[in-house]
Amino acid sequence: MSDDAGADGDGDADELTVRQVRADDREAVVAFTESTWPERGDDYIPRVFDEWVETDGPTQRTFVLDAGDDIAGICQGVLLSAHEAWAQGMRVNPDYRGRKASPRLTHAVFDWAREQGATVCRNMVFSWNAAGLGQSRAVGFDPRTEFRWAEPAPDADVAGPDGLRVVENPSTAWTAWHRSEGRDHLAGLTLASDESWALAELAPERLHDAAADERVLAVVDDDGVRGMTFRVRTDEHEVEGETERFAEYGVGVWDDVAAARALFAAVARDAADLGVDRTRVLIPETVRHVSDVAAARVGFSDEPDFVLEADLSEV
Repeated sequence: MSDDAGADGDGDADELTVRQVRADDREAVVAFTESTWPERGDDYIPRVFDEWVETDGPTQRTFVLDAGDDIAGICQGVLLSAHEAWAQGMRVNPDYRGRKASPRLTHAVFDWAREQGATVCRNMVFSWNAAGLGQSRAVGFDPRTEFRWAEPAPDADVAGPDGLRVVENPSTAWTAWHRSEGRDHLAGLTLASDESWALAELAPERLHDAAADERVLAVVDDDGVRGMTFRVRTDEHEVEGETERFAEYGVGVWDDVAAARALFAAVARDAADLGVDRTRVLIPETVRHVSDVAAARVGFSDEPDFVLEADLSEV
């Protein structure tokens, strides 16, 4: 569900008006988003459009660029915490590229986010989306971090290395996260708990909430803590006409390959208990972390994702 689908130049945009989305915009929005990346699969905007309209409120605002008898673009802003906003779903109608559609929508999200008290706004772009990356930089986003997905297969019988144990203690997990080099690489960001495909800063209270609502796992040995993860949600989607259930884990960090094996074995057992088909664990995009996953004989996604950030602080 990456964003910033295409580039947008510096043409005339006087006749285009930014406003909040309405239910009757559906047909026009679906018309230019149903085949955003035909070589990569369906876009998610047509599937979530009705939900976006219904759930707009104090912590979410969806904007469109009204061209009179057509819609020139769409973008949504979401408040993830008191100071963090997330921009997503940036799509520009190909008929209106070169008319400042993307900058106008993005800055509408920035203005709305500032009004809600946000001091930072982030977005995510697939690493292969060159046009989206360029457009994100052009409208005010700066590089922040990159991540990849580890994908351990659900397995009730897999065991971790001898001498390593898994405990369900959010304070222990916080210690592992706080000390990890992965935290530094990720700029303190993990999957948001209440918004799919968004990243937010991890605070201790979020781990305590995850322990109550989902699951928190920490790898320890006699010398202390060695790794951690936490489950943020289970979800489902359609894959070639079949419904596939998956579990999503907010982040995975660990000290070495042995700790990685223990951590992903715990995730595999947890996923098997849930009865899901797949897992997805956000990991830092570093040579060490990705090669540790490979050494642990765990699958991972083919390409990383990039997170960018705009400073909304008023000076």
